[in-house]
Amino acid sequence: MPLGSDPLSELSIPDGTTVEEHDLVTDGDVIVGGQSTVEFGVRGRTVIADERVRFGGHIEAEGDCRLDMWCDVEDNVLVGEDAYIGERVHIGGELRVAGDLDIGDDVDIENGFEANGWIVIRNPMPTIVFLFVYLSQLLRIGEEDAAEEVMEEMLGDDADDHDPVLVPRGARVSDDAWRVSTPATVGDDCRLHGNIRAKSLEVGRDTVVFGSLRARGDLVVGRGTEIKGDVTTRSGTVRVGPGAKIWGDISGATVELHENATVDGTIRASDEMRMHTDEVLDRPDESAAAMAEMAEALEGDSDTTEPDTDDATADDETDEDATADSSADTEPSESADDATDSAETDATGDSGESAAAEDTAEATE
Repeated sequence: MPLGSDPLSELSIPDGTTVEEHDLVTDGDVIVGGQSTVEFGVRGRTVIADERVRFGGHIEAEGDCRLDMWCDVEDNVLVGEDAYIGERVHIGGELRVAGDLDIGDDVDIENGFEANGWIVIRNPMPTIVFLFVYLSQLLRIGEEDAAEEVMEEMLGDDADDHDPVLVPRGARVSDDAWRVSTPATVGDDCRLHGNIRAKSLEVGRDTVVFGSLRARGDLVVGRGTEIKGDVTTRSGTVRVGPGAKIWGDISGATVELHENATVDGTIRASDEMRMHTDEVLDRPDESAAAMAEMAEALEGDSDTTEPDTDDATADDETDEDATADSSADTEPSESADDATDSAETDATGDSGESAAAEDTAEATE
């Protein structure tokens, strides 16, 4: 993520994120801004929550788990590595930590806790606060490389492999609705439940949303995505990509619909409505279908260049045949010339011998 911008300035759902049995499941990290509410459980690599975040389910973190002060978790917290629990955190189930536990004062754990490593009771600085203070100091003195290394270490060794789930401050996420006051981005191959409400919204390719989309600004639906609800923007442009299916209505100032998209409901545009044949997303497409299309395109290019090679080979063969024909035509003529030269030589020799015999006869007389 760019260090010059606030990483929690938008709702970001990375590729492959799903909601399964009331759990948000992702291969990467989960970072939740302060005073947010997540009504279901969370399963990811590292889970980080700012102050006063409420989780309506359990937390399963393969890596670390960092809960700042006044966080509330309704169910169990299971941590694969180290846990950092701020003061006055409430956990409705049990806390199990495979590594070290750093815990603050007045923490309420209803079913007890267990840690295999060291247990330290103190009041650690809130993780998000410490991270941003440290990064701001590094950037202020011009140590951008050091700040980048800190971010890579915080997000793990595989930070480049999986983007994190980012939930902005004050968001409310549940099975019914995802409500944020910031822009929102949903990746490819996701499966989400609930209506999504944001300032602006971009949904990736081959994603299924069991709900509607609503934005104040522009709204984009990528290729092959299925929206089982309405798509509405107050004053922006709605762009729908190829193969997308909208089960409900589309409403916006301007509606740009791909010719291969399907809309079961009504299309309403206050300004204009256009049909197009272009892609609507600029992000790279690394799906299997895209790779297959790229391979077919490369094969098509190679097939296109092969006839040129055959033509060149045919031209070479034609040149060789022409050379052979010219050689064949030249050889008989050369043989005829040789025969003529031999005949002339023989004739000259015979006449010379006759003249010599006559001179000898005269000398004898």
